[in-house]
Amino acid sequence: MKKLAIALAFASFSASAFAAPETYVIDPTHTQPRFEYNHFGYSNQVHSFDKTSGTIVFDKAARTGSVDVTIDAKSVNTGYPLLNQHIQDEDFFDTAKYPTITFKSTSMKFDGDKPVSVDGNLTIKGITKPVTLTVTSFQAMPHPIMKKDAIGANAVTKIKRTEFNMGKYAPYVSDDVTLEIPMEAVAVNKQ
Repeated sequence: MKKLAIALAFASFSASAFAAPETYVIDPTHTQPRFEYNHFGYSNQVHSFDKTSGTIVFDKAARTGSVDVTIDAKSVNTGYPLLNQHIQDEDFFDTAKYPTITFKSTSMKFDGDKPVSVDGNLTIKGITKPVTLTVTSFQAMPHPIMKKDAIGANAVTKIKRTEFNMGKYAPYVSDDVTLEIPMEAVAVNKQ
C-alpha cells in the first residue's frame, strides 16, 4: 500500500512537472488596451483601441509563457470621430502606413505560479522598443460561462511617445504615456 501511494505521488509530480504549455486566444470582447496622457496640463485623457488579437502561451507548472498581441491602430476610440482621425494622422499613429501596433514578449517573470511582469518588444509606427509590462492582477481558472480554461490579467507600462516618432505638441501634450492592457484569453481546444 505504501509503495502504491509513493508511486501515485511520483506519477502526479511527474505529470505536473512535465505539463505541456497551454495556448490561449485573446478574447477581443474583454480586451481593450488604453493609453493615458496629459493634455496641455488641463486634464489626463484616456483613449482605447477596440480591436485586439493574439495568443498567450502559459505554462503554470514550468513558470514560463509568451505573449504575442496585435492591436488594430485604426480602431482607436477617443469617443469623437474627428479626434480619432486626428490621432491616426502622420503626426501620431500614421495608420495609413502603420495599421497595427504589436507586442511580442521575450521573457516572463513569476512570483510563485503567477506572472508579475512581461518583457518584450513594442512596435508602434514601425519603431520597436523594449518595454516591461507590470502585471497588476492575474487570474487562471475555468471560465464559468464558456466552460473552458481561461486567463485574465491587467498590465501597465509607461513609454515616451517621442521615441516612436509621435512627438507632436510635446512637451505641452505630455511625452509620457501610460499604457494599460486589461486582457482576457480562452484556451484553444479545451472543453
